[in-house]
Amino acid sequence: MKTSGDFRDHLVDLTETGNKAGDLNIDKQPQRKSTPGRMKLEKWLHSSMKIEMTDGRTLVGSFVCTDRDNNIILGSCTEHLRPDEDGREEEPRVLGLAMIPGRHIVSICIDEASQPPQPPTSLYT
Repeated sequence: MKTSGDFRDHLVDLTETGNKAGDLNIDKQPQRKSTPGRMKLEKWLHSSMKIEMTDGRTLVGSFVCTDRDNNIILGSCTEHLRPDEDGREEEPRVLGLAMIPGRHIVSICIDEASQPPQPPTSLYT
């Protein structure tokens, strides 16, 4: 197998800049667009979130991140089961860090009162 040059010469950067990966300066990260959806997700970071799943379970935890497949990561997560026929509820089970597959999410509720305060904007640009 014949190789020539640096392997980075063959890579393509798929970010907004469109540069080859070999041309990027490692210290300078490309700026990401601030779309309304991205700004909303950033506002929800570390907020308390309740997610109802297709199997009837409800997970409550702190929103950590999401991905392209709509999977959600919750920190300090607890699992609440649906009450049985007699109306009895079990104690919530502590899960810790949990990944919820997007295909199993029925609904999401965000406790906006629990959102962390936004850092003050800088006076210097």
